[in-house]
Amino acid sequence: MKKVEAIIRHFKLEDVKNSLAEQDIHGMTVSEVRGFGRQKGHSEMYRGTEYAIDFVPKVKLEIVCADETLQKVVDIVLKNAQTGNIGDGKIFITELHNAIRIRTGEMGEEAI
Repeated sequence: MKKVEAIIRHFKLEDVKNSLAEQDIHGMTVSEVRGFGRQKGHSEMYRGTEYAIDFVPKVKLEIVCADETLQKVVDIVLKNAQTGNIGDGKIFITELHNAIRIRTGEMGEEAI
């Protein structure tokens, strides 16, 4: 099993979610996060004064999937979250040793 963590722009969340659902990939956790990468934030104007925004708001998706589904998940996120501009985000993939469904006690891929 793999865990895919994707940091994406807010307005791309629905596109990614809908495309995953179309491919019968269900289940994700979504968190609102803030951070910065190479862009190091940005500046905004408010009432004629410029403010530096150090931490840019993003959305973090966490998707647990079977090894066989990993490439499909990554391709969907890449295709639907990409704008071609700086700040599109990142995808991180980690190995999961186990998952347990609390309600039933199912383990492994049956739990996801």
